[in-house]
Amino acid sequence: MSSNSSVTVKEDQGGHHRIKQNFECPTSPDPQAKSKLQETPLEQLHLASQAVLERAQKQGRSKCPKCNSSRMFYCYTCYVPVETVPTTEIPIVKLPLKIDIIKHPNETDGKSTAVHAKLLAPDDVTIYTYPCIPDYEEIRHEVRDGVEVIALIFPGPSSVSVSDIPLSLHDKSKTTVCLNKDDNSSAEPVHKCAKLEPGHDGRLGEGNVHSGSNKNAVLKKIVFIDSTWNQTNKIITDERLQGLLQIELKSRKTCFWRHQKGKPDTYLSTIEAIYYFLVEYHKELLKEKYEGQYDNLLFFFSFMYKLIKNAKCSAEKE
Repeated sequence: MSSNSSVTVKEDQGGHHRIKQNFECPTSPDPQAKSKLQETPLEQLHLASQAVLERAQKQGRSKCPKCNSSRMFYCYTCYVPVETVPTTEIPIVKLPLKIDIIKHPNETDGKSTAVHAKLLAPDDVTIYTYPCIPDYEEIRHEVRDGVEVIALIFPGPSSVSVSDIPLSLHDKSKTTVCLNKDDNSSAEPVHKCAKLEPGHDGRLGEGNVHSGSNKNAVLKKIVFIDSTWNQTNKIITDERLQGLLQIELKSRKTCFWRHQKGKPDTYLSTIEAIYYFLVEYHKELLKEKYEGQYDNLLFFFSFMYKLIKNAKCSAEKE
């Protein structure tokens, strides 16, 4: 069975050619497989041209310009594209807030999609490896008009939807102020090291907490956990994350090809979770029309998805 994708091309304001792709396996003998391909939200993405990835894929693995390791497309250790993928041909996405990703130490670097966010939004994304993370208990007391500015993406009984963030943050801040007035303890919290991605200066001051790009933004920083579900408990119960507002995303089916065994298909990969959160945030909180501003966060993800689907189609044909 042959596999193809239809592509619509147009140029964006930044000079990148944006493509709208439709992935399909037109002669698939399995109607359900064909339906799943056609229903994927990746069809509707408006992406920069992926010609650079197509060329790199044909050339095979290449060296990382920093560590000289052999990689495909990018180095997941140094967070940079390989030599066959010029940085000038990789889209850069500007985010309305800062993103911290806490990666479980047992999470395989080469299988994680967290690096996609750092590659495509380098100015707004920081990756930490647990247990070396910032003390969010201190950072969360940064306020904007009396409201806390940091939250955590994680489902749970106390989680709120994106649309409920403003009210929840406001109520939480009032509660925190009352508790602080009653707290007579003068003990200072113990700081643990913060392991940053290569090139990060390690400072957690105003420049790292505030995006400063949108005055209407409610949040300034959002935290994601990059881990399989079975490994999240140790991170989510860490004292440094306690007290953060937890946000739960709307239920969506994942397109990730590395499905977690025994888990529902609503368990998203890290880059999918980041993307869907930003789209919701843009619509619900910034109250702006969404026109694909963050679609390029799935630049690598959608290309890999296409490669794997095409390979499966070819295997079915044989």
